[in-house]
Amino acid sequence: MRILLLICRVLVGATFIISGLIKANDPLGFSYKLEEYFAPSALGLPWLIPFSVALAMLACLAEVVLGFAVLVGGRMKLATWSLLGLTLFFGWLTMYTATCDPLGQYEVVVNGATEMRDVTCVTDCGCFGDAMKGSLGRSLTPWESFAKDMVLLVFVLPLFFFRKRIKFNTWGDDLALLPASLLLLVFFCWVFSWWFPLLFAAVVFAGYLAIKRLAEGPRAEWMTAAWVAVATIAFMWYCMAHLPLRDYRPYAVGKSIPAQQQEAKPPVNLTYVSYRNLTTGEVQEYSTAEPYPWDDPNFEHVANSTRVVELEPGIDSQVQDFMLFNAEGDDLTDEVLSASGPVLLIVAKTINDTRTDCLPSINALVAQAQEAGWQVYGLTSSSYELTEEFRHTHQSMFEFLTCDEITLKTVIRSNPGVVLMQEGTVRGKWHCNDVPTFKGAAKALK
Repeated sequence: MRILLLICRVLVGATFIISGLIKANDPLGFSYKLEEYFAPSALGLPWLIPFSVALAMLACLAEVVLGFAVLVGGRMKLATWSLLGLTLFFGWLTMYTATCDPLGQYEVVVNGATEMRDVTCVTDCGCFGDAMKGSLGRSLTPWESFAKDMVLLVFVLPLFFFRKRIKFNTWGDDLALLPASLLLLVFFCWVFSWWFPLLFAAVVFAGYLAIKRLAEGPRAEWMTAAWVAVATIAFMWYCMAHLPLRDYRPYAVGKSIPAQQQEAKPPVNLTYVSYRNLTTGEVQEYSTAEPYPWDDPNFEHVANSTRVVELEPGIDSQVQDFMLFNAEGDDLTDEVLSASGPVLLIVAKTINDTRTDCLPSINALVAQAQEAGWQVYGLTSSSYELTEEFRHTHQSMFEFLTCDEITLKTVIRSNPGVVLMQEGTVRGKWHCNDVPTFKGAAKALK
């Protein structure tokens, strides 16, 4: 039983730590996923949307703290109840995601009249943020996510039922558990192409070992929990105040948007049609890839007989929604992506929510960039009227183009944010808190 519990503690602890840190790396992105679930057309909890960022950060914090609690044996009654609750909740959420009917509808009352509206299915549960797409090329499907949660539940249950056997680690326990969990984190870090979680765990474990030398018993357990919480909150604060430490999105620095556009492939389909022989009355099905009697007067097409068989699924481009339009409705996407010189993009996804404290620094950067011959555009999803009022109020001397709001959220986790591109490749990205000087921005081109 001791060996089983040790294995469960390592697997569950390391998995919760890596899962929590990947979400904590991009808490805004996780909050956007929560907003999708809270929407009236999904779970129907719109009143929770204003709290999505706080809930996202709380979930990240809980996962990391509980992961370390399992590994060090701290407050196991509270930890195992929390682990069981989180695992069951995530299992229910992935089951809901997997079984959502995209053709379903729900009732809503508008001005006293009942209307039927389409259900919105969340296609990606966001269990590992954008990390799966950015490292392995695709996210887990909802059913794969559900299977992952069920496997995790198998390892959580022994910890829950035999929690009384797990005490705060002795030095011998530390010698067995800490190196094993670090080795498993090495594997996870390799999978996700990101080594920070290993460094984070090593630093937290070092602090935990120092605490054990200074305190004993329950005091040491609570001090360890506080240390893990402070370290996690500090990491989340950094990623919120700047940009994610590891950018898995298709607009990360170094990514070429045109190259990703070319990765898209349409599905390969085969169409079948049926024709009736007017002489014999026989009905036969033909593939349109081969000769068929569409122009033979002795044959007539059988109505509603067409069927399409998908031979190969299509591949969508992750940047297919990156389309830029000016006020006249002209598509300037290719012009921006093919420009040989630097293109500075000021992303203000929604004008009403755009911070203004960093605009003087942005305007100074823009002025010098324009003097140097760089193209400069603003990107927003807001209306022309709002954008023009904003431009004149804040003396933003550059043209704004419109783009999809979700796409702009994906481009940069800051409103406003600065993106530098050249020949369609992202060369630099800066948060509103980190607007560079012109000289600093130009260095990103070298």
